[in-house]
Amino acid sequence: MGKVTIEPISRVEGHGKVTITLDDSGKPTDVKLHITAIRGFEQFVVGRPAEEVPRIITRICGICQTPHHLASVKAVDAAWGVEIPSAAKKLRELMLMGNMIHSHALHFYYLAAPDLVLGPDADPSIRNIVGIIDKAPEVAKKAIAMRKFGQTLIEKTGGRPIHPVTGIPGGISKNLSEEERDAFLKEIDTMIEYSKESIDLIKSLNEQYMDEIKSLGTIDTWYLGIVKDGKHNFYDGNLRFLSPDGSEKIEFMPSEYLEYIGEHTVPHSYVKYPYCKKAGYPEGIYRVGPLAMMNVCDSMATPLAEEARKEFIDLFGSPANQSLAYNHARLVELLGACERTKELLEDSEITSTDIKVEVEPKAGNGVGVVEAPRGVLIHNYETDDRGIVIKANMIVASTHNVPTMEKAIQQAATEIFK
Repeated sequence: MGKVTIEPISRVEGHGKVTITLDDSGKPTDVKLHITAIRGFEQFVVGRPAEEVPRIITRICGICQTPHHLASVKAVDAAWGVEIPSAAKKLRELMLMGNMIHSHALHFYYLAAPDLVLGPDADPSIRNIVGIIDKAPEVAKKAIAMRKFGQTLIEKTGGRPIHPVTGIPGGISKNLSEEERDAFLKEIDTMIEYSKESIDLIKSLNEQYMDEIKSLGTIDTWYLGIVKDGKHNFYDGNLRFLSPDGSEKIEFMPSEYLEYIGEHTVPHSYVKYPYCKKAGYPEGIYRVGPLAMMNVCDSMATPLAEEARKEFIDLFGSPANQSLAYNHARLVELLGACERTKELLEDSEITSTDIKVEVEPKAGNGVGVVEAPRGVLIHNYETDDRGIVIKANMIVASTHNVPTMEKAIQQAATEIFK
């Protein structure tokens, strides 16, 4: 009996390791994903005025700070019964699109593409973004341009490119000027074109590595995502579970999440293991993020992305259960985010100065949900009559995925060590 330890896990946002236990014949008998970093933000925000919390919790993640900011301020709005102006909602959504564009480009081109473009057997010292720049400089330039566009969009709507501050209870504190809007409009068609080219790239890479894509990390799970009238949505809507075979959909409002999502604890990780309560644990573990979103939605909300989603489903099936298909799904979302950005920029209300209403701190309980680049993000705060947070619960995107990541690693280990 032996043990294989992979530590540290590279190309992830956090700390962790994998241990694979092997029997005497060298076959895996157990796989554990250990996440040992304690963030503690659920306790950090207790005792703080709720209006401060959206600025505090951005520090949970340096990549996904914008979704945390927005889910947080949506939770405060909900706790205090605030209806924000239409223009404020559109500006918040535009900020989120900026994060989606920069993060999806980052994830694919900087984290996933090196293994595919350079090849999984390439020297690890060159299997990175620097290697991409050397082998495919035009691809790298497009990746950098998309990240810059997304980060600049966050800066102009969120006050700064990292850890935004403009989301406030009752709306948003900064409007978008016509000059800023026009500058983004000059670039957005190029970003849409780069997104389409990214999908062409992943389609060619899929052909090259389809055997691996269909065999490694292929598992049946439940799926969770956000839909609005059945359509894919990053910012607003209901939560929807989809069963592993696609036969059952369970849709519910974000405020009802505790009735549908349970959290299991395991001794080898500080991260809780969420599951669909109807199915129970462990049968009800589920995935979130681009793959899940392709599965749970009836359609994309924009035309080019919908065409790309249909191609995705034709290729991988419905529901798609291949973990490596996340790369393709992510690029469908990237295209959808760019299309939605253009829609928002062309909306006359996007430069409105009617972007906030007066709010009164009070006792309440509110839930805020958005789709982060890695999947569904839930913030839930309870405040006292002074508007001070007395209880907080957060389920971040990566937490949803941990149980199924462990299951996928188990499947991949079985495939590799057979």
